[in-house]
Amino acid sequence: MRLDKWLKVSRLIKRRTVAQEACDGGRVSVNGRTAKPSCDIKPGDLVEISFGAKKLRAEVLSVQETVRKDDAAAMYREIQ
Repeated sequence: MRLDKWLKVSRLIKRRTVAQEACDGGRVSVNGRTAKPSCDIKPGDLVEISFGAKKLRAEVLSVQETVRKDDAAAMYREIQ
């Protein structure tokens, strides 16, 4: 699955266009490398997103095309 779509489905970022802009701006990395929106995501990948001064690190647990809002948090695990 594409990185921008996964960010939207997992609800880490609200809209896919915002996820694309974050990737294009170099604020998203996958496994330590700056990622493009088309980067392929699979379970086990480490995604890091910079929100201004705050950084969010998450491990991808599952990749699904659609998921209910209540189940979206089960798609990743936050890492401190």
